[in-house]
Amino acid sequence: MDVVSYRPEPHELAWTFGGVPAVRTVPPGTVLELWTEDAFAGKVRSSDDLVSEVIEFPFVNPLTGPFYVEGAEVGDTLAVHFVSIEPSRDWAASSTIPLFGALTSTHVTATLQDPLPELVWMYDVDRVGRTVTFRAGESTDEISMPLDPMHGTVGVAPANLEARSSLVPDAHGGNMDTPEMRAGVTCFLNVNVEGALFGLGDGHCRQGEGETCGVAVEAAMDTTLILDLIKGTPTPWPRLESDDYLMSAGSARPLEDAFRIAQHDLVTWIGAECGLSPMDAYQLVTQATESPIANVCDPNYTVVAKIRKRYLPQHDAYAGAHARLREMAAAYQAARL
Repeated sequence: MDVVSYRPEPHELAWTFGGVPAVRTVPPGTVLELWTEDAFAGKVRSSDDLVSEVIEFPFVNPLTGPFYVEGAEVGDTLAVHFVSIEPSRDWAASSTIPLFGALTSTHVTATLQDPLPELVWMYDVDRVGRTVTFRAGESTDEISMPLDPMHGTVGVAPANLEARSSLVPDAHGGNMDTPEMRAGVTCFLNVNVEGALFGLGDGHCRQGEGETCGVAVEAAMDTTLILDLIKGTPTPWPRLESDDYLMSAGSARPLEDAFRIAQHDLVTWIGAECGLSPMDAYQLVTQATESPIANVCDPNYTVVAKIRKRYLPQHDAYAGAHARLREMAAAYQAARL
């Protein structure tokens, strides 16, 4: 089992998917031990560090990578299995940002209202007790919530020579901001360029569905993952598999189109996997699917469609890639003990 450890220097961080040279070349089956900076590039460290003052747009949401995967060709699928995702600091930050978020005027939802105030909340991260602590800014209230680490941004280079901002989710993955992207999950991404050029960032200690104000509990992360390659099988939109669910993620505006993309992809996916006709798959998804909203704040919105595996006829998604990668993850973790 090949293991590659990589911690980027600040000048090595990427800000786009596509248009960036690879930082490493790895064969399929490689375990990557990575460090990712938080979405603020580590510059928000106190309640006085307003995002508009410490960050020069568009240098937000930095990525670790990209990684060139040997043998990856257009039309293949890259499988990304998250072995562990752990905060690397004992603090994290969240904020409101002018003209950004679901409950404020934005540059595309223009009104004559003044922007909401720009505020910063600092969170204590208890990695042993597995909690994050919210402290109200205008009262003495404190609330501890379970630590639930995930990556908001996971993707590959887009097709057609495009370079997309790390803030944008689309068919290549990107800033999907779904809490489903946690340890134990396998993400499947279409290979659009030779080598795939995989990158990730935007670690969250936790995030509510929808990421309403546009900012989660943002944190640097120590993340271990396994990259593998599924040859000759395309994946039109990002898909995820956990031990209990198959999931599809659709990103677009308006929100209902993101919903439609996710539902359509799940219908076609389980139809092909389970041998169901399109109409039978449509009916099954209609009655059994769950549809969490991932984000309603990014340049594209993201919706997830998920179905419990126990409701599916016999299936073996991507030839059992998730189960195989779970076994590899267990072997890697056992070797470290």
